[in-house]
Amino acid sequence: MAAFAAYQAGYSNMNPGNMSVFDMVQPEIKHMVSTHWAQFPPMNPLWHSILGFTIFCLGIISMIGNYVVISVFTSTKSLRTPSNLLVVNLAFSDFLMMFTMGPPMVMNCYHETWIYGPLACELYAAAGSLFGCTSIWTMTLIAFDRYNVIVKGIAGKPMTKSNALMRIMCVWIFSLLWTAAPFFGWCRYVPEGNMTACGTDYLSQDWTNRSYIIIYSIFVYWTPLLSIIYSYFFILQAVSAHEKNMRDQAKKMNVASLRSAENQNQSTECKLAKVALMTISLWFMAWTPYLIINIGSVTGSIKISPLTSIWGSLFAKANAVYNPIVYGISHPKYRLALQKKYPSLACANEPEVAAEGQSMTTDVEEKA
Repeated sequence: MAAFAAYQAGYSNMNPGNMSVFDMVQPEIKHMVSTHWAQFPPMNPLWHSILGFTIFCLGIISMIGNYVVISVFTSTKSLRTPSNLLVVNLAFSDFLMMFTMGPPMVMNCYHETWIYGPLACELYAAAGSLFGCTSIWTMTLIAFDRYNVIVKGIAGKPMTKSNALMRIMCVWIFSLLWTAAPFFGWCRYVPEGNMTACGTDYLSQDWTNRSYIIIYSIFVYWTPLLSIIYSYFFILQAVSAHEKNMRDQAKKMNVASLRSAENQNQSTECKLAKVALMTISLWFMAWTPYLIINIGSVTGSIKISPLTSIWGSLFAKANAVYNPIVYGISHPKYRLALQKKYPSLACANEPEVAAEGQSMTTDVEEKA
């Protein structure tokens, strides 16, 4: 900390007080930049280095992880179920998120400002919105599917391949409509924070921008979040009731447990619920800071600094890293397939993973 403070002090001496983040912007893109950023001095180059290195690492992990998920799920027959098409779509969207977001931001951090011009800025922001919205709603569909399998059980209508493909297509069209709106005058895409990334204009106080940010947050944050909470609340309720019935039946039969020795720790449903809750919790932590920045700025209730803004954006992008890690750790049949296809990436040896996979005696995991 002392070394960083000394570096910061030295940097401050080299940069006169009349310099601002706005002055670092290239002339052809200045018309897109809010005057809000003119009140902040240029960020310390060390922060640019830290941000660039962070997004580089996240990008590599995300692209490799999501590629592996896509590869394993599409090449393993037992995993090619209709419900798992949603998982593949999630990994595909997350892969594209980091593939399009990571490299440009690394280069911009190196140059300490946006270097690709106005059109590239708009396309960059549009790609982030498209893939972010697609990932969020795909996770919502996964939650609904697990609700249908676990809560409704045999009363639920099984998902078919055509159903899954139709839902995936609807998610992409829905996301594309939200992404295209700023190109037709409803809000706009602009450079943000330390000018190394672009996003929606959450600083303008006119009603056009305000209405887009508020309505977007309703349909792309609050509606999915509440839907997911609803689904997993009843999933956990169903799991709890199932566990209670199992214990009561075991008492009547005067045995310790109705499960086999390999499967006494947790039921399949409970394991699935934990995986899902972990994934959603990570998603919530990733997107909530960016939501606070957008809503707080568009309503004028908080003052956003360049560093706060760019870290919020980075947290949102990091969501693309979590999902392959969660599936790699918690999905036994995926881990078994991973062990066979990419042995160096497996979390455990093959006999252990195979034994765990065999203990999953229901079809719930394949459906969910």
